[in-house]
Amino acid sequence: MQLIVELGLIILAAKLAGHLSTRIGQPAVLGELLAGIVLGPALLGWISDSEIVHLISEIGVILLMFIAGLETDLEGLKESARSSSAVAVGGIVFPLLFGYLTGGIMGMAPSHSIFLGLILSATSVSISVQTLKELGKLQAKESITLLGAAVLDDVIVILLLALVMSVFGGADSNILLLIGTKLIFFATAILFSWKGVPVVLRVLGSLRVSEPMVSAAVILCFMFAWYADLLGLAGIIGSFIAGVAISKTSFKEKVEHKIEPIAYSFFTPVFFISIGLHVTFKGISDQMGFIVIMTLIAVLTKFVGSGLGAWMTGYNRLSSARIGAGMVSRGEVALILASAGIDTQLLNKAFYTPLIMVVLLTTLITPPLLKLLFREKDGVMKKEN
Repeated sequence: MQLIVELGLIILAAKLAGHLSTRIGQPAVLGELLAGIVLGPALLGWISDSEIVHLISEIGVILLMFIAGLETDLEGLKESARSSSAVAVGGIVFPLLFGYLTGGIMGMAPSHSIFLGLILSATSVSISVQTLKELGKLQAKESITLLGAAVLDDVIVILLLALVMSVFGGADSNILLLIGTKLIFFATAILFSWKGVPVVLRVLGSLRVSEPMVSAAVILCFMFAWYADLLGLAGIIGSFIAGVAISKTSFKEKVEHKIEPIAYSFFTPVFFISIGLHVTFKGISDQMGFIVIMTLIAVLTKFVGSGLGAWMTGYNRLSSARIGAGMVSRGEVALILASAGIDTQLLNKAFYTPLIMVVLLTTLITPPLLKLLFREKDGVMKKEN
């Protein structure tokens, strides 16, 4: 019964905080993130990041990225491939380089400095996706490029993580095998999206049960997420691809209309609240300088690196700034990397909590930054690709 009460409190807090946030001109997701901090161990301590809450939040982010895939223009995604690649590379090179240099200045071992840069290189656009959706900009060209860059960023960072862990962390990883599994995933996922998804929707959607089409879509979403995780990628990449695949079928409107109430009434609010549950202020005052410096580096390197990649491939300065801002949030991807660093002893335990705070701060900064930049008057965006 305690769990039921906690879940009810999470939903209530998320909706009230989201409402208050919109009343002051900010995206609702910012209020939901802050509500998690208030309810969690950092302040009131009413909600803990239990295993059940964590699992529900995992479903929430998977459904969030699935909906993003449903609303993505596939042709626009193809057209933005060049820009997305440049944005992803710029958003990795800058944080990795400056993270490594900062670690060296602080006296870290080279392996620890590299891993610090790797954590800063991660990107999680789930927060950006929700913000852009609230702003009605999820189908803008900048957003399409951002989504493509996030997928590529995730692949590159995972490959770099495997390389670093095999060289410095004692992990027995074959980098060619890792690259091969990623290629297998994309090849088979794209093939099944093309040939298999329409068939599955038609067959399961014809069953004489309640909501067969939506159930079929959820099955595909979860199976794609599971398959991506099985081959070493984030599950959100799989769910995003599933959404894109369904968006090319005649069932898109029906699925989208029914899946959004399921996601936004329960699962995604739990996800946004759960991010704030990672925050704790215990013993953090002694490392405030580290947190401030690393947060500035984290924000600026992504903003400049990814924005520069966009600008070099034809976006104007405002659009480049929007793309750079959308890549700032580190979210759950960086949290996973930080945990892996503790397990492999590539991250000193003394830096774990401060880095979690850095990740959370980048996540909190992203919604108002995007709101501010999209409030500016749109310029003419020249595209060369």
